[in-house]
Amino acid sequence: MTALTLSSAKTSILPGRSGLFGRLSDVFWRHPKLLLFLMLTPPLLWLGIIYIGSLIALLLQSFFSIDDFSGLVNYEFTLATYAQLLSPTNFDIIIRTVVMAALVTIASALIAFPIAYYAARYAQGKWKALFYLGVMLPLWSSYLVKIYAWKLILAKEGILTWIFEKLSLSWLLDGILNLPVIGGNSLSVSYLGTFIVFVYIWLPYMILPTQAALERVPGNLIEASADLGATPRQTFRTVLLPLALPGIVAGSIFTFSLTLGDYIIPQIIGSSRLFIGQAVYAQQGTAGNVPLAAAFSVVPIVIMALYLSLAKRLGAFDAL
Repeated sequence: MTALTLSSAKTSILPGRSGLFGRLSDVFWRHPKLLLFLMLTPPLLWLGIIYIGSLIALLLQSFFSIDDFSGLVNYEFTLATYAQLLSPTNFDIIIRTVVMAALVTIASALIAFPIAYYAARYAQGKWKALFYLGVMLPLWSSYLVKIYAWKLILAKEGILTWIFEKLSLSWLLDGILNLPVIGGNSLSVSYLGTFIVFVYIWLPYMILPTQAALERVPGNLIEASADLGATPRQTFRTVLLPLALPGIVAGSIFTFSLTLGDYIIPQIIGSSRLFIGQAVYAQQGTAGNVPLAAAFSVVPIVIMALYLSLAKRLGAFDAL
């Protein structure tokens, strides 16, 4: 019995394979952790050196200051650069950017929800494929081309002004442009124009997570709510919205963070008042004040860290 067992054990073990790749395959089969180590080391080194390393260098730069007389960086630890963020001009830039990011996120959620709901509950077959094509198609075109196209649309001589004139609504457009906060000479040089372009550019990032969350809502829950006498408004408030909220929050991570850090859209479409991204570009490039540019860069990182902690509590990461 023992001899039979030993004989079967010997025949069950395959001989080692020949060749370099065969021997490597045998080594990785015997030591799976070695294969995992070799696969993860390159991306982890890239992430640690290029991404995290650059963030650490940026953070260190923010604790230095600029000499007002020589214009050179003073490599001594100080919080004076962060104190400059609280000056009226710089603090106004931060508030302006955060408010714009919040408004873009809210508007994107309001526009995306009915589109995502229709795609999740009613679109089938080729209509669902058409939905995905319509949502993804703007992402396939050049970022700059889309922005400059919107600049032509919103310009004083653009198609939007022409439509208002043909509809005899020029008075309405003039009234909007005369508003003290959001108006300007034309929509292409106003906060309203910047807001419209932000919503258009980031809207797909809100639609897709929301649609994915709505597809996971069981249809029998909505039917049960109606059977129990709930109105459509009550069903939406107590059943649909709470279950879709993680997807909405997941989409808001994209819209909020991308608006916080973007500097190209406000540079091309908008007034002369700066956003955080423009301030970083101006301080690092034109003014040469690298410490202040680094301090400005830390602001979105801190805001997003707080935002992500809140989003995690709301289950947003499960909807990504």
